Amino acid sequence: MQDCGDARPQQRLGEKRGLVTRRSIYLDHHATTPVDERVLAAMQPFFARDFGNAASRTHVFGWRAAAAVEAAREQVAAAVGAPRARDIVFTSGATESNNLAILGALRSRRRGDRVVTVATEHRAVLDPCRALTAEGFSIEVLPVASDGLIDPDAVRRALTPQTALVSVMAANNEIGVLQPLAEIGALCRERGVWFHSDAAQAVGKIPLDVETLHIDLLSLTAHKLYGPKGVGALYVRSRAPRVQLTPLFYGGGHERGLRSGTLPVPLIVGFGCAVEIAAAEREREAVRLSQLRDRLSQTLDRELPEVHLNGHAESRLPGNLNLSFDGVKADAILAELPHLALSAGSACTSASAEPSHVLAALGLSPERRESALRIGLGRSNTLEEIDLAAAELVRVVRALRGHS
Repeated sequence: MQDCGDARPQQRLGEKRGLVTRRSIYLDHHATTPVDERVLAAMQPFFARDFGNAASRTHVFGWRAAAAVEAAREQVAAAVGAPRARDIVFTSGATESNNLAILGALRSRRRGDRVVTVATEHRAVLDPCRALTAEGFSIEVLPVASDGLIDPDAVRRALTPQTALVSVMAANNEIGVLQPLAEIGALCRERGVWFHSDAAQAVGKIPLDVETLHIDLLSLTAHKLYGPKGVGALYVRSRAPRVQLTPLFYGGGHERGLRSGTLPVPLIVGFGCAVEIAAAEREREAVRLSQLRDRLSQTLDRELPEVHLNGHAESRLPGNLNLSFDGVKADAILAELPHLALSAGSACTSASAEPSHVLAALGLSPERRESALRIGLGRSNTLEEIDLAAAELVRVVRALRGHS
């Protein structure tokens, strides 16, 4: 049996794939983030020492675990402006949260049979919406402008007496565009329609307040904000209005009966710690990342002709760039730069040959879509790394254009 501390298999895998020995730079923070050392330290006691089941109510081991879970629930609630910590339901991640919000809301049949969403949503929203059509529900997918923004008036026109739910993501996972949640939330509250937002990419990076934005359901995940993989949450408003969901599965009645299953206490503790750190450091880190992003963008614009920004220039995440390089396919750039962690689209669909539905929704030509790179800056990136990455991109794009 392999020793779990043995790094040799990973080294052999890297050698097999021919990875170069140049300095590796991670620029794919929209795919995932490294666990912060402070988060790791907070989690460690709950793996072996304080290992109790949070549902065990008759002994100190269970009490300690339950107290840790409730402390994390308070941390997550505070980060999104939720006035009641009990409205935070822990899940396995944003995909499960999105499914619980969308399927749970429509299947509860407390309202109509129609859901309204947007063409640039993550597949974890679009796919459950489309799955509902097999159950007799209807879906309307609204288009976006060429900059990726949805027009609130389009949402207004889409609302009917049969609309049960509107789902609009806070920040896009590919182009980083920030949608006008406040205006959409106000429309939904005015019409008595539940409003859901996928905030997997947004929490800890931009201001989020479920009260101010009139959000009734909010999907979150830990691994996008330097927490562990495998844990997320769904904010479910319990008052004014009260949102009632049908669970996805049953077996124990955990999490207000909405998410049965033994709680992963170490992961939940890590989530709470990660979101608290991100909220505390958000403003300072947003300024730093914006400066690094602009430096990278300006260098590429100066050194390379025909580089295009995809998505709104200002209403976007501070650490996001999505760029198309005319005359070069993104896959060719990535093949030449294995030491730069970049992406040609969403990490969730990168294993398939399917083109980006997000870039297609912007109306980009096939050539622009095929030449697009997603760059996600994060907490560990330095000015030196940005300059190195810019130089490598310039070198490779010039070489590939010359060959073509």
